[in-house]
Amino acid sequence: MAFWSSTSVFTSKVPRKILFMFTLSLSVTYLFYSLMSCYNSLQFPLQENYVYQGRLVTEETTFVTLREKLYSTSPQGYLDEELIEVTAAAEETVAISTVKDNVETEQRTLDWVRNQAAPTKTAAVYQSPALERRHQEFSTTDNELRVNCTSDYGVKKLPQAIIIGVKKGGTRALLEALRVHPDIRAVGNEPHFFDRNYEKGLDWYRDLMPSTLEGQITMEKTPSYFVTSHAPKRIHTMARDIKLIIVVRNPVTRAISDYTQTLSKKPEIPTFEVLAFKNRTLGLIDASWSALRIGIYALHLETWMQYFPLAQMHFVSGERLIVDPAGEMGKVQDFLGLKRIVTDKHFYFNKTKGFPCLKKPEDSSTPRCLGKSKGRTHPKIDPDVIRRLHKFFKPFNMMFYQMTGQNFEWELEEGSDSRGSQN
Repeated sequence: MAFWSSTSVFTSKVPRKILFMFTLSLSVTYLFYSLMSCYNSLQFPLQENYVYQGRLVTEETTFVTLREKLYSTSPQGYLDEELIEVTAAAEETVAISTVKDNVETEQRTLDWVRNQAAPTKTAAVYQSPALERRHQEFSTTDNELRVNCTSDYGVKKLPQAIIIGVKKGGTRALLEALRVHPDIRAVGNEPHFFDRNYEKGLDWYRDLMPSTLEGQITMEKTPSYFVTSHAPKRIHTMARDIKLIIVVRNPVTRAISDYTQTLSKKPEIPTFEVLAFKNRTLGLIDASWSALRIGIYALHLETWMQYFPLAQMHFVSGERLIVDPAGEMGKVQDFLGLKRIVTDKHFYFNKTKGFPCLKKPEDSSTPRCLGKSKGRTHPKIDPDVIRRLHKFFKPFNMMFYQMTGQNFEWELEEGSDSRGSQN
């Protein structure tokens, strides 16, 4: 009889209670997952849009976005992953909690997730016009520049290195060669921030830069910085440890190249000989003419040395950049603290243009040569004018050699400019 009674209790009371608790737990868990599924479908329909650092990124760039989060140094870069982890932890907590606490935990979790997600969504909607403006700014550049400067990974930083000069020295050739290096990211257009757009602020300047990953160097080039008197102080205020690259060239050849460029745009300008002299009969050279003034390198360098030590400057020979591009590129990569990846295998000499070009990439059908504006044939200049200009620049060149500790041997080139050099 006792056995029958205990069996009745076992089959009637205990199983029913356990069955009830088990059923109720499953029901509440199912309700929670249903509510979470509904919430996610309302906030992130079909996973079509992803919110990251205030940007809307399409489904096609999901993989790129994940790479951005991986390398991002900003705490905001991990917001999505933290939210996922916390949500997963909350779900696990609810699943293993008692029946009594299930409903309350579920409500608290949903409220918390909703409060965390709302600011992120707001930021994305608020900043999307700025993203559109950035796309419009880059839409005016060439295809390669758009690829380099609108990638949806990494972060935008102020430059760690700038090519500050000089005009018609070979800065474009240097920049294009540097952009081959995987650890260098450079904006293609000249920002002219420190000479023309400084009032727009550093945020505007930073926004022009391409996104970079950890370990990559952000660069830009604006050759007019070297001859802008207030540029050194402004750059020093932004980053006193920045690295500066100056491409210099025989001042006489550089002046003729400068004039040739201007002549192509304004055919009506006076001849080179007329512009170079205040009084040719007396041999009085017009040093205020910009084509000649830029070539007085020692004068401009003196201003830069008031703010930066020579250790933060690297001088590239425009002449050697033509005859030995790999050698000059090796020195630049050393100066930037990078592995020598850009070597002689990346260059070939273009006889038509008269200077080296980058060998075509494997995925491109055309070589990467500089545009039609490079390689113009210089007009014939009176040899007497060239001789007088060499004499004028010689003391300034000697001073420049002393200041930099380098001999560029421009005096050995006297007379070569009159034999039809190229721009």
